[in-house]
Amino acid sequence: MILCIDTATEAASICITNDGTPLHTQVNTDQKDHAGWIQVAISQLLDESKITMQQLKAVAVTEGPGSYTGLRVGMATAKGLCYALQIPLITVNTLKAMAYGAKLQWLPLSGHPNATVLLCPMIDARRMEVFTAVYNEALEPVVAPKALILDASSFQDNLQNELLVCFGSGSSKWKAISRYPNVLFMEEAVNTPPALAKLATSLYFNGNFADLAYAEPVYIKEFYTYTKK
Repeated sequence: MILCIDTATEAASICITNDGTPLHTQVNTDQKDHAGWIQVAISQLLDESKITMQQLKAVAVTEGPGSYTGLRVGMATAKGLCYALQIPLITVNTLKAMAYGAKLQWLPLSGHPNATVLLCPMIDARRMEVFTAVYNEALEPVVAPKALILDASSFQDNLQNELLVCFGSGSSKWKAISRYPNVLFMEEAVNTPPALAKLATSLYFNGNFADLAYAEPVYIKEFYTYTKK
């Protein structure tokens, strides 16, 4: 039994997974309310699943990139539960979880049955910038996670004979300026809880745990605060 937490993007989710299969899931689409929602949602989720805190074997959380506030909410919640219950913490890159979710949701692509597919999650980082990466179907990074200011020639080194499948909150920015014919933009939201559940379970059985004392969000780029004059 693993509790999976994802508060990195606009839609936050939590789920209880047993051997990689989500039992129950809760979703919050109000990004400004992730902090107030998560504790109540976890309590309700455990009641629905008829599972006690003591039955949890680990807590998994998306470590970033994503919303700075959302990442801190998720990481603080996961670390607090792990410390109190004395169970391992598992961290998963947000973009990899999105890519795996896209793979489970859309592949193989009916209109491109023989294409070599690359998966490109994009998280809106304001203006023309996104947090992005490119993964092959084995979830190996072709382009490592990074912050990228989009232009018409973005990803040209990765577009030879491959089909690039773009999705996520930042993909519409590139859709407006991209001129490549072998790019497919998916407007449907990725269902990340099943992907996070499978990734977390695999990491658990491999003993791949984060250091509870030193684990922190992966922001990719520095965040800034402004003080009113």
